[in-house]
Amino acid sequence: MRTGAIGSPLSPGAIVTRAADAVVCVCLAPCCASCDEPLTAPLAGAVCEACWRAIRTITPPVCDHCGDPLPAWRAMSRERASCPRCRRTARAIDRGRSAGEYDGTLRQIIHALKYDGRRSLAPRLAALMRRLGGDLLDDADWVVPVPLHWRRQRTRGFNQACDLARHLDVPVLDALERIRHTMPQIELPAPRRHANVRDAFALKSHRFPRGRRASPASRLAGTCVVLVDDVSTTGATLDACARVLKQAGVREVRALTAARVVARPR
Repeated sequence: MRTGAIGSPLSPGAIVTRAADAVVCVCLAPCCASCDEPLTAPLAGAVCEACWRAIRTITPPVCDHCGDPLPAWRAMSRERASCPRCRRTARAIDRGRSAGEYDGTLRQIIHALKYDGRRSLAPRLAALMRRLGGDLLDDADWVVPVPLHWRRQRTRGFNQACDLARHLDVPVLDALERIRHTMPQIELPAPRRHANVRDAFALKSHRFPRGRRASPASRLAGTCVVLVDDVSTTGATLDACARVLKQAGVREVRALTAARVVARPR
């Protein structure tokens, strides 16, 4: 009987999986969506285990408002530490976290999800978000995905923020819509990003028979909401969404993203 790495017998299901992996490797020769090396276990996903392990995660101490890493001494000096940028500027986001740095392997994985349509990556990315940002989710009432403009969603075919939100084990409320088509934030310098998304979002309304419209506002009032997106750069998009939610009566708005562009000290 075949055995695993520590000598225990492989189950029939594991034997079948290994055999199927071997067939797929021989017939299709799929490569990792991140490093482009051949996958040895393609049925386990589009990214190899080495790349998942290579992600640079963001762990405490972090700024409690935006999630940027902090020097240890600053985190020890106050109960809920803030980075210099968040101390200078009032934010609509009450608390923020990101699973990892938007660089290297994690950037490649997110690009594979968004631009190559590798939607099978969303569950594992969401599991990483849950592991590193679980304290934001545990007592939340809703997770709200950051919406795409309908033109961009029609072109892409899906909203990656929705795919991530569905796997966070918190009820999803599709509460927002993007009412103005904007340039991608990543293409703009930081000073222009807040202006780019100003008044770009609104509370979503749903049309029912006979023209009656209903808004999610009645389900949002007094709740704690976690905004979900794939990447945070300066936080301008998340902040614009949070302002709309707070106008609808949300008590606390948090933000959880798969990655963030980390501000490096100069």
